[in-house]
Amino acid sequence: MKRSSLWKTTAIAVTAGLASMAFTMAPADSKQMARGEAIYKEYCLACHQANGQGLAPVYPPLAKSDWLKKHSKDDFAKIMINGLKGPITVNGKKYNGVMTPIPAKYSDSDIAAVMTYVYNSFGNAGGSVSAADVAKARKASSSSSGSSGGKRKKKK
Repeated sequence: MKRSSLWKTTAIAVTAGLASMAFTMAPADSKQMARGEAIYKEYCLACHQANGQGLAPVYPPLAKSDWLKKHSKDDFAKIMINGLKGPITVNGKKYNGVMTPIPAKYSDSDIAAVMTYVYNSFGNAGGSVSAADVAKARKASSSSSGSSGGKRKKKK
């Protein structure tokens, strides 16, 4: 094997290995994506827009969001569950609005679906979230804040 071919093969193998280590979330399933898209259009679209670009300076973009890359799905779930008030920086820009908690009519499974949709849309990296992930975030959130965190129906 020629030296240049060996270097190319090695570079590809190393790059592939690093890529798999950097991204460990499972791929999304089409049924969950469809449900997530429907919820996004129903509840999230007015503020974050159809293209995920948000409305500056109040509602941050979800599109190619560096915030989503820097934070865990647990952090994202807590914002969905509890809402967010105050400044946030996304893609280098400051936003200062209020995101109300997602309404109680949405189950943990619904929240997981919309999060999965966002992770796999608007130029984001991908991955999936389960209802169990959301329930774990809810439990952690309620124990740290001293509130009940709200009861949600469990949906499979």
